[in-house]
Amino acid sequence: MAEQALHASLSAGRWHTLTLNEQLGNVGSDVGRAIRAKAHGDDMRLQGALERALELLDLTLADDRWRGPRRREISRAREVVCDFLVGDNDYASTGESLDAYFLAFAMAARRDR
Repeated sequence: MAEQALHASLSAGRWHTLTLNEQLGNVGSDVGRAIRAKAHGDDMRLQGALERALELLDLTLADDRWRGPRRREISRAREVVCDFLVGDNDYASTGESLDAYFLAFAMAARRDR
């Protein structure tokens, strides 16, 4: 059985019509949900939110508009999110630092409207 996209309408192409600020701001929503689930020890909610966030990050990485330093930053953000939520937190991230990182993109997207 083929794996179904969690964000079906976005993976069908709509994601690539969003700006980078909009994309990463949306990623931040699921990252925030995962952070809250982790803080409450809710592994099921954590896994679901993390899967959605990673799917959106992967869609962003697949967007041909983001090359060079942008793609490297997106890739590093994905690495840091995984490190904090399910890894050893080698980057010494906090839920607050990750929320702040992604919130900046959401605020910029709102400002750009």
